[in-house]
This record gives sequence, C-alpha cells and structure tokens, in this order.
Amino acid sequence: MTRAVLSLGSNLGDRAAALRRGIEVLLEGEDAPVPVALSPVYETAPVGGPEQGRYLNAVLVVESEGTPRQLLERAWAAERALDRVREVRWGPRTLDVDVIAFGQVRDDDPELTLPHPRAHLRAFVLRPWLDADPGAELPGLGPVAELLAAVTADDEAGEQELFLREDLELRLPEEATG
Repeated sequence: MTRAVLSLGSNLGDRAAALRRGIEVLLEGEDAPVPVALSPVYETAPVGGPEQGRYLNAVLVVESEGTPRQLLERAWAAERALDRVREVRWGPRTLDVDVIAFGQVRDDDPELTLPHPRAHLRAFVLRPWLDADPGAELPGLGPVAELLAAVTADDEAGEQELFLREDLELRLPEEATG
C-alpha cells in the first residue's frame, strides 16, 4: 500500500455536495483506495485563471494498492460523475481532483507530474493537508507545515486567504471505513 494525497475543490453549484459526492466516487468499488484521513473544508479565493467564484477545498489522504495512473483515472471518474467540463484552464469547475503526492514517487510525466508541481505554492492544498496529516511531507520539498508557513509569509496581499468552514463537515462513507 502506498500513501497518496488527493486535493478536492469545487466552485460551481452545490459545492459541499460536490465534495461529498466526489469522495464517495473516489472511495467506491473493490479496488478503491483506503481512506486514512479527511481534512476540514476551507473556503478560498481562486488562484490563477479567469474571474470566478470562491472554492470549497479539502484533502483526502488514502492508502492505495494501485498505481499513480490508476489513482489519476479514479480522480477523473469522480470529476466526470460531477459533470466537470474542461473548457478554460484553471476555470470554474463542479469538481477538481488532483493527485498531489503518491508515496515518494517523483515523475515529470506531463499528464501526472508527481508530486504536483504547484502544491508547495498553494495554501488551499497545504492547509487542509496539514490538518489531515500533521506530519506530512511533500516529497523532495519538505514538511508541509514549513511549506505552508513560507506561502502564508509571502502572501502580503492576502490572495491565498483560507476560511475554515466549521458549518460544513465532510465524512468518509461508512463502507470505506469498515
């Protein structure tokens, strides 16, 4: 089993429902990864791309018997289940699922670069990941806590502000947790 980190985001429609359904799809089926931890939900401003609404973000940590490519295909299936449309790069979306890390794998494949090439720059990935796994490290870049501190220290304009959404709770499907 390999520990992997998935980042989920949504800024169209019922964002919280999209995150919940995305988690269900990611964890359903015989070959599904085993959930380890799920972060709280954060609301964040979009980073890059066209003008668009705020996101809800969360991180799911899993153990996987499959390959990074199989996990990516599962992420795409979750996006398709929520009618994700890819018209504009970094545009609004019903669901976005990124494979952030897969064990210590380092790969420059343009379709699945590992670790994710911008994860260390994104508070909306680092903060929920740190909540889900306080000892987490981004392969080749160091402890997530230190990366988050650097990102927030460099964010003088407050462009990467996160707001913990205590009114929203994500839960792992009961069948996934045994």
